[in-house]
Amino acid sequence: MPEELLELERFELHEPPAYFFRVTRREFIEAIGAGLCFVALQSTADAQESGGKLDARLHVGEDGSITILTGKIEEGQGPRTELALAAAEELKVPIERINMVLADTDIVPNDGTTAGSRTTPSTVPAVRRAAAAARELLITVASQQWGSPRDQIRVTAGAASGPDNKKLTYADLARSPELAKAYNQPLPSEVALTPPKDWHVLGKPQNRVNGSDIVTGAHKFPSDIQRPGMLYGSILRPPSYEATLVSVDVEAANSFNGVTVVRDGQFVGCSAPTSYAARKAVEAISATAKWNEKQHPSSDNLYEYLKQHAQPDSGGGRSRPKIVGDVDKALTGSAKRLKASYTAAYIQHAPMEPRAAVAEWQDGKLTVWTGTSNPFSVRQALAEAFRVAPAKVRVIVPDMGGGFGGKHTGEAAIEAARLAKGANKPVSLRWTRAEEFTWAYCRPAALIEVEAALDEKSRIVAWDFSNYNSGGSAIDTPYATQNARIRYIASNSPLRQGSYRALASTANNFARECFTDELAEAAKMDPLEFRLANLDDDRIRVVLKAAAAKFGWDERRKEKRPNRAIGLACGTEKNSVVAACVEVEVDPRTGSPRLLEICQAFECGAILNPANLQAQVEGSIIMGLGGALREELFFADGKLKNPRFSAYKVPRFRDTPKMDIVLVDKKDVEPVGAGETPVIVVAPAMSNAIFKITGRRLRSMPFPANVAKA
Repeated sequence: MPEELLELERFELHEPPAYFFRVTRREFIEAIGAGLCFVALQSTADAQESGGKLDARLHVGEDGSITILTGKIEEGQGPRTELALAAAEELKVPIERINMVLADTDIVPNDGTTAGSRTTPSTVPAVRRAAAAARELLITVASQQWGSPRDQIRVTAGAASGPDNKKLTYADLARSPELAKAYNQPLPSEVALTPPKDWHVLGKPQNRVNGSDIVTGAHKFPSDIQRPGMLYGSILRPPSYEATLVSVDVEAANSFNGVTVVRDGQFVGCSAPTSYAARKAVEAISATAKWNEKQHPSSDNLYEYLKQHAQPDSGGGRSRPKIVGDVDKALTGSAKRLKASYTAAYIQHAPMEPRAAVAEWQDGKLTVWTGTSNPFSVRQALAEAFRVAPAKVRVIVPDMGGGFGGKHTGEAAIEAARLAKGANKPVSLRWTRAEEFTWAYCRPAALIEVEAALDEKSRIVAWDFSNYNSGGSAIDTPYATQNARIRYIASNSPLRQGSYRALASTANNFARECFTDELAEAAKMDPLEFRLANLDDDRIRVVLKAAAAKFGWDERRKEKRPNRAIGLACGTEKNSVVAACVEVEVDPRTGSPRLLEICQAFECGAILNPANLQAQVEGSIIMGLGGALREELFFADGKLKNPRFSAYKVPRFRDTPKMDIVLVDKKDVEPVGAGETPVIVVAPAMSNAIFKITGRRLRSMPFPANVAKA
């Protein structure tokens, strides 16, 4: 560990390790203030992987302020509040005492990408351990100073109290190195975390800690960042995907005052005093550009293309099929055998705030304010792009306006930095909506082929499931069968694709749950009864029963209402489970479906913040509704045909159904993330209901505009 980072006293935990430091590093003190830092790593391997550099997790200021530091980012999903709750619980202080610093690569630990619903199972425990270590230090020092047994000391409201009304606060420790030195014993090898039954802060509803800044407009999103002397940027984009620049006359921008043109290989961009001037300069340059364009497939024949360009051996171990038993033999000898294909379109993340970045070079150091879920990776990408050491790059991520898995990369940051370097001034670059739709990566499209068989007792005896292109998330079946073949087969995607909320689990669960209803029909069984008879996952069974009971499935399935029907679906992903019952109406004139009501039961272990979890589930339902009803990217000749909200229809207020959310709180199960799994049941539950109205099976997402003629 470099001596200039953190020094003085150090107290180690054996497993997991924890450290306590007096802060001396100038940059850190300038950002946070003087005081004490507590560091908690998950394992000794983490220390080895970091090369001995330990980052502060919790800081206690000499004024008693408490700061939690994390590399996670806030894009509306709630980690700022959740991590503050976790710290407040273990420190035994009100949440108002907790300050949060997120995603500033100069001062926070590298917590990895904010993705995969990993903040709750990974970063929350790390924060809790650091806070618990601070609490234990306070108790130990108080015990030694007062000569009192530890079990007679209590920590409340940020102070240890003991016999004779003695008090010792976190601020006392931070202000007095001499007092801290009195602690000369190692912390316990295992710091005790507060069990859920004793929670006073965690498990209680808590609104967003900086919510007032959001609603009043005081918060500055990446698009709002201003720097002295700042210019605005615009980039020359190709006319089609994979087009390469042959020639261009950058002198065409010379007629615009204050414009600086930067060309670096295929990159051409302009900076100017206004965004309008920058755009007009790029338009002038674009008129001179000559491009070499490539042939591309069309969205009209997308799924044939994906199968024709399958690459079974390209994904390493991921492409090897999972095989149990003898599927072909079981299919051949079965009582009933079914087969179907399902598709899911490319869709965009469509965040309210498109990509944005402000870049500033100063004394050879680059600072970038940007919207990304992966600040340390973006820092590395910037360092490589400009051939500087990562220590010379600082990435700061203000709470940003949405991402949904679409902002793992740092394109806007690199572009802004190129323009800023050329202009020798700070530059703000904001992607337009059309750029966000066209050049950001999208959710992978999918072709899924399923075949299964039932025995005489309506049990699933064979299951053959192949996903082309979209991925292996939630590809395993939760239904019991002795013969299964499950495959993810990579393909040569015609569009740039990447992470998306729930990844491939939306497509995989759509195919599986729609096909499960087809199996139930073949077995002449109620869909709920069929699932319960075949499920091999008790947690799914619990939420399925909970949703059905709350919805009144047994009574409502007997009702006959014109143009209306009910359906259900269930599933699991990211170690959480979900089930939904829905009522759908189909307009008899247009054939357009509408989700009237959804009752969704969700379980993700012990609930940390019920208010945020409720919001996460509701948001997931609305997002799932978009993918089910209308969201789809259309393209031809290497060009996107609908790169605007007027042509790409996300859900509107009028689409929002009645929502009845059942949150199953499992205090005996470690909490996991909740931002993705609730998405995966919306489309299949609706599809299953629509079949009962129209008699037609919907096997594609999004559904056709007229489901009666599908």
